[in-house]
Order: sequence, then structure tokens, then C-alpha cells
Amino acid sequence: METRYGTLRFWSVLMLAVGVVGVTLTVIGVIIWAVEVEGFWQTLGVILFGGPIAVALATLPIAMSQLLRAVADVGDAVSR
Repeated sequence: METRYGTLRFWSVLMLAVGVVGVTLTVIGVIIWAVEVEGFWQTLGVILFGGPIAVALATLPIAMSQLLRAVADVGDAVSR
């Protein structure tokens, strides 16, 4: 099937790869951060608050990847 939206699909795959690497590194960073803080309450704060916020922000490239793929799919559907 020929598509006129190959560039969007390429950037979608690239952003997906960046997002997966970013989430992986963020999870590793949160684990290191939780080990490095002093005290039970600070560790609990990192695990319950800081970690989820950091991981949620790290997933933004994955969301943008899905957006680009959806735009390409809509474009293909409309151009038929």
C-alpha cells in the first residue's frame, strides 16, 4: 500500500525509540535517586511522588509518537 505520509511514520518510529530509551533511563534514575536519599520518608516520597511524575513526563515522546501515527492514518484514510 502506497502512503504519502511516510515522513510522519518515520518520525513516529524515531520518537517511539527515544521515548522507550527515555523511560528506561528515567526508571533507572529514579531507582538511583531512591537509594541516594537519606531517610525512610524521603525514599517514600521519591517512590510515591517523584518517580511517577518523572516517568509520566518521560512518556511524552511516546504519546507524540502515537499522535503522529494517528495523523498519518487519518491522512491515508482521507486520501483514499
